[in-house]
Amino acid sequence: MAELVQRRIEERIPELEQLERVGLFTKKEIKSMLKRTTALEYKLHRRDLSKDDFIAYIQYEINVLELVKKRRTNIGYHFKRDEIEYAIIQRVINTFRRATSKWQEDVQLWLSHVAFCKKWSTKGELSKVFSSMLAVHPDKPALWIMAAKCEMEDRNSSESARHLFLRALRFHPDSRKVYQEYFRMELMHAEKLKKQQEELEKAKIDVGEYEFSPEILSGKLAEVVYRAATQKIKGADFTLTLLQIASIFDFTKDLQATILQELQSQHTDDSVTWDFMAKRELEATVTPELQTAKGKASDTDRKEERCCAVYEEGLRSLNTEAMWTCYVTFCLERYKRKTNVQELKDKRRERLLKALEGAHQASQLSETFYKAWLEVVMSSGDEEATARIATAATQRFSQSAETWSLALQTLVKLGNAEAGGLFQEALGHVNPKESLPLWLQWIQWSESSRSVEETEALFQKGLLSPVPAISSAVKEKYLDWSVRTGGYKKARKTFTSLHEHRPFTKAFFTTMIQIEKQQETQKMNNVRDCYERALREFGSTDDDLWIDYIKAERGAHGQPENCGKLHWRAMKALEGEHVERFITQYTLLQTGHI
Repeated sequence: MAELVQRRIEERIPELEQLERVGLFTKKEIKSMLKRTTALEYKLHRRDLSKDDFIAYIQYEINVLELVKKRRTNIGYHFKRDEIEYAIIQRVINTFRRATSKWQEDVQLWLSHVAFCKKWSTKGELSKVFSSMLAVHPDKPALWIMAAKCEMEDRNSSESARHLFLRALRFHPDSRKVYQEYFRMELMHAEKLKKQQEELEKAKIDVGEYEFSPEILSGKLAEVVYRAATQKIKGADFTLTLLQIASIFDFTKDLQATILQELQSQHTDDSVTWDFMAKRELEATVTPELQTAKGKASDTDRKEERCCAVYEEGLRSLNTEAMWTCYVTFCLERYKRKTNVQELKDKRRERLLKALEGAHQASQLSETFYKAWLEVVMSSGDEEATARIATAATQRFSQSAETWSLALQTLVKLGNAEAGGLFQEALGHVNPKESLPLWLQWIQWSESSRSVEETEALFQKGLLSPVPAISSAVKEKYLDWSVRTGGYKKARKTFTSLHEHRPFTKAFFTTMIQIEKQQETQKMNNVRDCYERALREFGSTDDDLWIDYIKAERGAHGQPENCGKLHWRAMKALEGEHVERFITQYTLLQTGHI
């Protein structure tokens, strides 16, 4: 191994001598480089190879290249590149080859090799790297696309790119992305040929026998790809992606017309087609006589009206939730657009309400749109219509906690008398595990609208819930409500009645602790009792609770001599990382930093 390393070091000597001779590095720096590279070489020739050692070696060589480049710029010396940079680049390439041969499954390593070749202009090597990588990873469409793009853009070889895409399609015949990029490549190729032809014609250069094929220039090859892609992959959304790619190029009017015609004839049963056709109506240009603000608003109104007409035409043959969703989404998006023309605002609102009502009547309105519908109607002040929509939403999605919550929130805001009964009805429909928001809403409504006795009965009902999250949340609310309505005595009574009934939350105990501390004559035994009960539940995982207890004992009403015992108990009770956090916090407390 030592002989091999020595030979590798000796191979560097001409390059290092050149670096010193031309003044890019000093003698001291050359010695340092030799020492560093010797250590790195030994690591690459051990019996047990490590990928990290290869990466470190490559990174060191790249850093040297960057430094050489920077120093060349500083001193203005641009000769001897073959003797210096070329030698380093070849060494990096050889190291990458060894690494990728050893760890073939590491895609990131291959991509690092590609990035290096691109940056340091070794385009000949680039094709070899991609060829080796694709032989190992033919199952990754993204790598095929990357290789083809590299051939097209970096090596200016559309023939090689086409060959790679055709090979990729043999491995991935159903890949949308491969077909899309192949289609784009053929259009780019045609565009490049058109530009070449125009430049030759401008220069009046006789190209002799070579002629530019009119079929290729017009994008016929791209059309062939389009035909093959749409035969293999069905669906309006895929066809639309190809149409959008074609629309980037200004010479594809005929191709776009063909795609559009087939889209309309073959995919009328897809809401995506109708959505696209409707939105195309917005693309019409504004006539010069409509350049005023009012004229533009009038023109926009007519365009949006035509869009809605297309949606409604589609709904006559395709009355599905997806189709209605496209229609309502369009109307809602236009309604949210800002305009200073009140007439246009009113028209947009009218169209949106019409679409929402139509979708609701067809039982195709999705749950998310009911919220938007309620907001629009409520903003107009129509309370009767708002209540009707809220009730309709709960009937349509009777098992959705979110819909019930929205409807009840709306009815409470309107002061609807039926709200109280609807809370009970909602809990009967919704899955108990998802009903916590409804319980909290019901409690909030009861606190503000019902008597103390009725609210207390509701709390007692909530405590009996079999869902732990609900009963523990109700305990917190019950204790907080007790202190607000009946003061300390009622809060103490409530806490005493609940402190033996699990499950608990930390907030239940800390709330009572704060209540006890706020009393004029603080009873430290009650505070200790609360802390002890809290620690019984959360003492093994909550270091903050122990610190707060120690602070309380160090306070005016506590007994500082108890702090040592609490520290000993905490160290025994806490688990894992909580012990370290407790030690840190306790040390800061002892030194007066907290």
